[in-house]
Amino acid sequence: MHVVRYQSPTGRPVVGVRTGDTVAPVEGIASMAELLRLPLADLQTALAKTGTAVPVEGIKWLPPIDGRGEVWCAGVTYERSRGARMEESTEQSVYDKVYTADRPELFQKAPAWRVVTDGEPVGIRVDSGHDVPEPELAVVANSHGEIVGYTICNDMSSRSIEGVNPLYVPQAKLFAGGCALATGIRPVWEVGNAKELTVELVISRAGEDVFTGTTSTAKLVRELQDLIDVLFVPNDFPDGVILATGTGIVPEFAFELREGDVIRISIDQLGTLTNTVATGREPFAFLAEQNSEEKR
Repeated sequence: MHVVRYQSPTGRPVVGVRTGDTVAPVEGIASMAELLRLPLADLQTALAKTGTAVPVEGIKWLPPIDGRGEVWCAGVTYERSRGARMEESTEQSVYDKVYTADRPELFQKAPAWRVVTDGEPVGIRVDSGHDVPEPELAVVANSHGEIVGYTICNDMSSRSIEGVNPLYVPQAKLFAGGCALATGIRPVWEVGNAKELTVELVISRAGEDVFTGTTSTAKLVRELQDLIDVLFVPNDFPDGVILATGTGIVPEFAFELREGDVIRISIDQLGTLTNTVATGREPFAFLAEQNSEEKR
Protein backbone atom coordinates (compact mmCIF):
# COMPACT_ATOMS: atom_id res chain seq x y z
CA MET A 1 0.00 0.00 0.00
CA HIS A 2 1.17 3.52 -0.87
CA VAL A 3 -0.34 6.86 0.03
CA VAL A 4 -0.51 8.97 -3.13
CA ARG A 5 -1.76 12.20 -4.65
CA TYR A 6 -3.36 12.15 -8.08
CA GLN A 7 -5.51 14.27 -10.33
CA SER A 8 -9.22 13.59 -10.52
CA PRO A 9 -11.07 13.80 -13.88
CA THR A 10 -12.06 17.35 -12.93
CA GLY A 11 -8.43 18.30 -12.32
CA ARG A 12 -8.77 18.42 -8.53
CA PRO A 13 -5.92 16.87 -6.51
CA VAL A 14 -7.00 13.78 -4.55
CA VAL A 15 -5.28 11.92 -1.71
CA GLY A 16 -5.61 8.17 -2.16
CA VAL A 17 -4.36 4.74 -1.26
CA ARG A 18 -2.78 2.76 -4.06
CA THR A 19 -2.83 -1.01 -3.77
CA GLY A 20 -1.46 -2.91 -6.74
CA ASP A 21 -3.15 -1.70 -9.92
CA THR A 22 -5.95 0.25 -8.24
CA VAL A 23 -6.24 3.49 -6.30
CA ALA A 24 -9.02 4.63 -3.97
CA PRO A 25 -9.63 8.11 -2.53
CA VAL A 26 -9.24 8.61 1.22
CA GLU A 27 -12.59 9.75 2.54
CA GLY A 28 -12.69 13.02 4.47
CA ILE A 29 -9.10 14.00 3.62
CA ALA A 30 -8.70 16.82 1.10
CA SER A 31 -4.91 17.13 1.00
CA MET A 32 -1.66 15.49 2.04
CA ALA A 33 -1.15 18.46 4.36
CA GLU A 34 -4.40 17.63 6.16
CA LEU A 35 -3.33 14.01 6.51
CA LEU A 36 0.10 14.93 7.89
CA ARG A 37 -1.42 17.14 10.57
CA LEU A 38 -2.82 14.03 12.24
CA PRO A 39 -1.07 12.05 15.00
CA LEU A 40 0.20 8.69 13.75
CA ALA A 41 -2.67 6.64 15.23
CA ASP A 42 -5.28 8.95 13.72
CA LEU A 43 -3.50 8.95 10.38
CA GLN A 44 -3.58 5.16 10.28
CA THR A 45 -7.31 5.21 11.04
CA ALA A 46 -7.93 7.81 8.31
CA LEU A 47 -6.18 5.71 5.66
CA ALA A 48 -8.47 2.77 6.43
CA LYS A 49 -11.49 4.74 5.18
CA THR A 50 -11.41 4.77 1.39
CA GLY A 51 -13.93 5.17 -1.39
CA THR A 52 -14.39 3.25 -4.62
CA ALA A 53 -11.17 1.96 -6.15
CA VAL A 54 -10.42 2.59 -9.83
CA PRO A 55 -7.69 1.26 -12.15
CA VAL A 56 -4.45 3.26 -12.12
CA GLU A 57 -4.19 3.23 -15.90
CA GLY A 58 -4.29 6.80 -17.20
CA ILE A 59 -3.98 8.36 -13.74
CA LYS A 60 -1.88 11.53 -13.52
CA TRP A 61 0.22 11.25 -10.38
CA LEU A 62 1.23 14.27 -8.32
CA PRO A 63 4.11 14.66 -5.85
CA PRO A 64 3.16 13.26 -2.41
CA ILE A 65 3.47 16.65 -0.73
CA ASP A 66 1.40 19.83 -0.84
CA GLY A 67 0.32 22.87 1.16
CA ARG A 68 3.06 24.20 3.41
CA GLY A 69 4.97 20.91 3.23
CA GLU A 70 8.72 21.09 2.76
CA VAL A 71 11.51 18.78 1.68
CA TRP A 72 14.75 18.90 3.66
CA CYS A 73 17.97 16.93 3.28
CA ALA A 74 20.66 15.52 5.53
CA GLY A 75 24.19 15.61 4.18
CA VAL A 76 27.31 13.46 4.59
CA THR A 77 25.51 10.59 6.33
CA TYR A 78 27.31 7.78 4.47
CA GLU A 79 31.04 7.10 4.33
CA ARG A 80 30.87 7.13 0.52
CA SER A 81 29.33 10.60 0.59
CA ARG A 82 32.05 11.86 2.92
CA GLY A 83 34.73 10.53 0.57
CA ALA A 84 33.11 12.02 -2.53
CA ARG A 85 32.64 15.44 -0.94
CA MET A 86 36.26 15.46 0.23
CA GLU A 87 37.45 14.44 -3.23
CA GLU A 88 35.66 17.32 -4.95
CA SER A 89 36.14 20.07 -2.37
CA THR A 90 38.78 22.69 -1.74
CA GLU A 91 37.82 22.47 1.97
CA GLN A 92 38.04 18.74 2.68
CA SER A 93 38.09 18.89 6.48
CA VAL A 94 34.58 20.36 6.59
CA TYR A 95 33.05 17.10 5.37
CA ASP A 96 35.25 14.87 7.48
CA LYS A 97 34.18 16.75 10.61
CA VAL A 98 30.43 16.83 9.90
CA TYR A 99 30.35 13.08 9.27
CA THR A 100 31.31 12.39 12.91
CA ALA A 101 29.83 15.51 14.55
CA ASP A 102 26.99 15.31 17.05
CA ARG A 103 24.99 17.82 14.99
CA PRO A 104 24.03 16.57 11.51
CA GLU A 105 24.11 18.72 8.39
CA LEU A 106 20.51 19.65 7.53
CA PHE A 107 19.32 22.00 4.80
CA GLN A 108 16.08 22.90 3.12
CA LYS A 109 15.75 21.42 -0.37
CA ALA A 110 12.36 22.52 -1.74
CA PRO A 111 8.88 23.73 -0.81
CA ALA A 112 6.07 21.46 -1.94
CA TRP A 113 5.33 23.35 -5.16
CA ARG A 114 8.88 22.94 -6.52
CA VAL A 115 8.91 19.13 -6.23
CA VAL A 116 8.63 16.88 -9.30
CA THR A 117 7.60 13.24 -9.27
CA ASP A 118 8.00 10.00 -11.20
CA GLY A 119 8.00 10.46 -14.98
CA GLU A 120 8.66 14.20 -14.80
CA PRO A 121 12.03 15.81 -15.63
CA VAL A 122 14.78 16.63 -13.17
CA GLY A 123 17.13 19.53 -13.75
CA ILE A 124 20.79 20.41 -14.01
CA ARG A 125 22.06 23.98 -13.86
CA VAL A 126 23.32 25.61 -17.05
CA ASP A 127 26.16 27.20 -15.04
CA SER A 128 27.37 24.02 -13.35
CA GLY A 129 28.95 21.52 -15.73
CA HIS A 130 29.25 18.68 -13.25
CA ASP A 131 25.98 17.31 -11.87
CA VAL A 132 24.90 14.00 -10.36
CA PRO A 133 21.76 12.44 -8.89
CA GLU A 134 21.73 11.49 -5.22
CA PRO A 135 19.42 8.53 -4.49
CA GLU A 136 18.09 8.75 -0.95
CA LEU A 137 15.69 7.15 1.46
CA ALA A 138 13.24 9.90 2.44
CA VAL A 139 11.53 9.92 5.83
CA VAL A 140 8.02 11.37 6.03
CA ALA A 141 7.16 13.00 9.35
CA ASN A 142 3.84 14.46 10.46
CA SER A 143 3.42 17.82 12.18
CA HIS A 144 4.04 16.12 15.54
CA GLY A 145 7.53 14.93 14.56
CA GLU A 146 6.47 11.28 14.26
CA ILE A 147 7.79 9.17 11.38
CA VAL A 148 4.71 8.06 9.45
CA GLY A 149 6.19 6.69 6.25
CA TYR A 150 8.99 6.51 3.70
CA THR A 151 9.47 7.42 0.07
CA ILE A 152 12.28 7.88 -2.48
CA CYS A 153 14.09 11.15 -3.15
CA ASN A 154 16.45 12.19 -5.92
CA ASP A 155 18.46 15.05 -4.42
CA MET A 156 20.03 16.48 -7.58
CA SER A 157 23.37 18.12 -6.91
CA SER A 158 26.04 20.23 -8.62
CA ARG A 159 29.39 18.79 -7.60
CA SER A 160 31.33 21.56 -9.32
CA ILE A 161 29.55 24.41 -7.51
CA GLU A 162 29.74 22.83 -4.05
CA GLY A 163 33.33 21.80 -4.70
CA VAL A 164 34.48 25.38 -5.12
CA ASN A 165 33.24 26.38 -1.67
CA PRO A 166 30.93 24.63 0.84
CA LEU A 167 29.14 27.96 1.33
CA TYR A 168 27.74 27.48 -2.17
CA VAL A 169 25.67 24.47 -1.04
CA PRO A 170 22.35 26.34 -1.50
CA GLN A 171 23.23 27.02 -5.15
CA ALA A 172 24.47 23.46 -5.63
CA LYS A 173 21.24 22.02 -4.24
CA LEU A 174 18.35 24.44 -4.85
CA PHE A 175 17.38 24.95 -8.48
CA ALA A 176 14.61 24.17 -10.96
CA GLY A 177 14.04 20.42 -11.10
CA GLY A 178 16.48 19.80 -8.26
CA CYS A 179 14.16 17.65 -6.12
CA ALA A 180 12.17 14.59 -7.18
CA LEU A 181 10.02 12.35 -5.00
CA ALA A 182 8.42 9.02 -5.87
CA THR A 183 4.65 9.14 -6.24
CA GLY A 184 3.91 7.01 -3.19
CA ILE A 185 4.57 7.07 0.55
CA ARG A 186 4.84 3.63 2.14
CA PRO A 187 3.34 3.77 5.65
CA VAL A 188 5.80 3.18 8.47
CA TRP A 189 3.82 0.21 9.82
CA GLU A 190 4.29 -1.64 6.51
CA VAL A 191 8.08 -1.31 6.47
CA GLY A 192 10.12 -3.54 8.77
CA ASN A 193 13.52 -2.00 9.48
CA ALA A 194 14.07 1.09 7.34
CA LYS A 195 17.81 0.76 7.95
CA GLU A 196 17.98 -2.57 6.15
CA LEU A 197 16.85 -1.48 2.68
CA THR A 198 18.76 -1.89 -0.57
CA VAL A 199 19.11 1.26 -2.69
CA GLU A 200 19.91 0.98 -6.39
CA LEU A 201 20.78 3.65 -8.96
CA VAL A 202 20.87 3.16 -12.73
CA ILE A 203 21.67 5.97 -15.19
CA SER A 204 20.96 5.30 -18.86
CA ARG A 205 22.14 7.29 -21.86
CA ALA A 206 20.84 6.66 -25.37
CA GLY A 207 19.39 3.37 -24.23
CA GLU A 208 22.56 2.05 -22.54
CA ASP A 209 23.41 1.94 -18.84
CA VAL A 210 26.35 4.27 -18.17
CA PHE A 211 26.33 3.99 -14.37
CA THR A 212 24.99 1.52 -11.84
CA GLY A 213 25.41 1.54 -8.09
CA THR A 214 24.04 -0.19 -5.02
CA THR A 215 24.14 0.51 -1.30
CA SER A 216 22.16 -0.24 1.85
CA THR A 217 20.55 2.07 4.35
CA ALA A 218 22.38 -0.04 6.95
CA LYS A 219 25.42 2.12 6.10
CA LEU A 220 23.62 5.29 7.20
CA VAL A 221 25.60 6.68 10.15
CA ARG A 222 22.63 8.57 11.65
CA GLU A 223 19.45 7.25 13.26
CA LEU A 224 16.33 8.29 11.38
CA GLN A 225 14.34 9.54 14.37
CA ASP A 226 17.39 11.47 15.60
CA LEU A 227 17.50 13.38 12.30
CA ILE A 228 13.81 14.25 12.60
CA ASP A 229 14.23 15.28 16.23
CA VAL A 230 17.05 17.70 15.37
CA LEU A 231 15.01 19.12 12.48
CA PHE A 232 12.05 19.83 14.76
CA VAL A 233 14.01 21.53 17.57
CA PRO A 234 13.86 25.02 15.98
CA ASN A 235 11.07 24.51 13.44
CA ASP A 236 7.37 23.85 13.17
CA PHE A 237 6.11 21.87 10.18
CA PRO A 238 2.35 22.36 10.33
CA ASP A 239 1.76 20.37 7.13
CA GLY A 240 4.47 17.76 7.70
CA VAL A 241 7.96 17.43 6.28
CA ILE A 242 9.92 14.98 4.14
CA LEU A 243 13.59 14.52 5.04
CA ALA A 244 15.94 12.88 2.53
CA THR A 245 18.56 11.09 4.59
CA GLY A 246 21.66 11.33 2.41
CA THR A 247 23.23 9.22 -0.29
CA GLY A 248 25.54 6.23 -0.21
CA ILE A 249 25.93 6.14 -4.01
CA VAL A 250 28.05 8.77 -5.74
CA PRO A 251 29.40 8.20 -9.28
CA GLU A 252 33.14 8.50 -9.78
CA PHE A 253 34.38 12.07 -10.11
CA ALA A 254 34.83 11.84 -13.88
CA PHE A 255 31.12 11.09 -14.40
CA GLU A 256 28.63 13.86 -15.08
CA LEU A 257 25.02 13.90 -16.15
CA ARG A 258 23.91 15.00 -19.61
CA GLU A 259 20.60 16.28 -20.88
CA GLY A 260 18.40 13.31 -21.83
CA ASP A 261 19.94 10.88 -19.34
CA VAL A 262 17.38 8.66 -17.61
CA ILE A 263 17.80 8.22 -13.84
CA ARG A 264 16.17 5.25 -12.13
CA ILE A 265 16.28 4.87 -8.33
CA SER A 266 14.85 1.79 -6.60
CA ILE A 267 14.54 1.10 -2.89
CA ASP A 268 13.33 -2.17 -1.39
CA GLN A 269 9.66 -2.09 -0.31
CA LEU A 270 9.23 1.48 -1.56
CA GLY A 271 9.30 1.20 -5.35
CA THR A 272 11.07 3.06 -8.16
CA LEU A 273 11.54 6.69 -9.15
CA THR A 274 12.37 7.44 -12.79
CA ASN A 275 13.21 10.86 -14.25
CA THR A 276 14.84 12.25 -17.38
CA VAL A 277 17.42 15.03 -17.17
CA ALA A 278 16.55 18.48 -18.56
CA THR A 279 18.57 21.70 -18.55
CA GLY A 280 17.63 25.19 -17.43
CA ARG A 281 14.44 26.74 -16.09
CA GLU A 282 12.03 26.39 -18.99
CA PRO A 283 11.24 22.66 -18.62
CA PHE A 284 9.96 23.38 -15.10
CA ALA A 285 7.64 26.31 -15.79
CA PHE A 286 4.74 23.88 -15.33
CA LEU A 287 5.42 23.71 -11.58
CA ALA A 288 4.39 27.30 -10.95
CA GLU A 289 1.38 26.93 -13.26
CA GLN A 290 0.35 23.70 -11.53
CA ASN A 291 0.64 25.34 -8.12
CA SER A 292 -1.60 28.23 -9.23
CA GLU A 293 -4.24 25.83 -10.51
CA GLU A 294 -4.29 23.81 -7.27
CA LYS A 295 -4.87 27.00 -5.23
CA ARG A 296 -8.01 27.93 -7.19
